[in-house]
Amino acid sequence: MLSLITIIEGIQMDRTIAMCGLVCDDCMAFIATQKDDDEMRQKVVEAWSTEDERLKLEDVDCDGCTIGKRLHSFCAVCDVRMCGLQRDIENCAHCDEFPCGKLEKLWNGFRTVSGEEAKANLKRIRKSRT
Repeated sequence: MLSLITIIEGIQMDRTIAMCGLVCDDCMAFIATQKDDDEMRQKVVEAWSTEDERLKLEDVDCDGCTIGKRLHSFCAVCDVRMCGLQRDIENCAHCDEFPCGKLEKLWNGFRTVSGEEAKANLKRIRKSRT
């Protein structure tokens, strides 16, 4: 059986897209969780810990913020995720208020990923809906 994969201007639509536009399938925490790889989890702990917040291996587990089984400690308290869930939307590209201040603040605060890439992902998804 062949599976169809929809590609919208560079986004493969069978991928897990977070509320904020990040591609979960490319996230080290998501990959480590799906592979159950403690060595990779440790790399995430080292890369993402700050002086104020030292992560533990169990903080890294994440199945993607829109699925919600296991969530990375940052994603579990994310205002953008909570807002999207309250609005019952797939991701922020489907929100009438896109882009909003919550998203802009989150994108600007990313340390290890590109907020511009996340924003572009959501814009492409939004454009494909019209």
